[in-house]
Amino acid sequence: MRFSRVALTCLCGFLGLTILACSRPGGASKKVAFVTNNAADFWTIARKGCEQADRELADVEVEFKIPSDGTAGEQRRIVDDLLAKGIGGIAISPVDPANQTQMINEIAKQVLVITQDSDAPQSDRACYLGTDNVAAGRQAGELIKEALPQGGRVMVFVGKIDARNAQERYQGIKETLQGSKVEIIDVRSDDTDRVRAKSNVADTLVKYPDVAGLVGLWSYNGPAILNAVRDAGKTGQVKIICFDEEDETLAGVKDGAVYATVVQQPYEFGYQSVHLLAKLLGGDRSVIPANKQKIIPTLIIKHDNVDEFTAKINRLRGRG
Repeated sequence: MRFSRVALTCLCGFLGLTILACSRPGGASKKVAFVTNNAADFWTIARKGCEQADRELADVEVEFKIPSDGTAGEQRRIVDDLLAKGIGGIAISPVDPANQTQMINEIAKQVLVITQDSDAPQSDRACYLGTDNVAAGRQAGELIKEALPQGGRVMVFVGKIDARNAQERYQGIKETLQGSKVEIIDVRSDDTDRVRAKSNVADTLVKYPDVAGLVGLWSYNGPAILNAVRDAGKTGQVKIICFDEEDETLAGVKDGAVYATVVQQPYEFGYQSVHLLAKLLGGDRSVIPANKQKIIPTLIIKHDNVDEFTAKINRLRGRG
């Protein structure tokens, strides 16, 4: 049986479209994934950004994955499952960048990989999207000088000082305080133990009664500092500068117990990661900066803008 000329033309057109669709990364629908490094509330906001980008991009399908135990091993299991599903691109926040570099390199041989929030600069990731933690540290340093115009001694608190973001934030603070009247006594780490975090602050207030400022580099350090200062009856006497937007931290900023907090923009992490993956899968590599870093600026939250900021993130968290 012979095809008519019209039928043959239609068939050729159909085959051409099929070949074109199959040749596109991720197929007709670009399947991408956003993988967090823990289940913190921070990522609830990032998820909203992913969902908004998903709505805007008709040819993109997004999976949002949260490791149940926040370990590198669980991240690897999640990634292996995504690869088995035929995912085209992954935006991952590595838990342990140095020891996950090989894993990222292996994934990058199969699909497009970008890092977000936490970078692995020695890996084959296409790009990093997130905070410039040195710059964020400099912001915190300026706030410390502003809060202590006459100078004074300060103590710094963090979960793990050898973590990359902790080192970079501390570096930015030290650079900014150099030559000022502010002296950093030391850094106290707590291995992400919130009870120990508060105990470190309480011990500092006893050992250094003249301490003028307390600085928390990780999100939970803000509430730990605030609660220890209140227990010691020194609210308002000791200036508190910290990072991120935990509820207690924002409440402390509102009532004046916390001088200021430097916050990241997790919504933009999610939103821009999905858009970046979509463009790269579409063949547009012009969206990657020369240094392979897309920086999302941090914000300073003080008493005059804390209400507006709190209302915004509560909406993103689904609280109203």
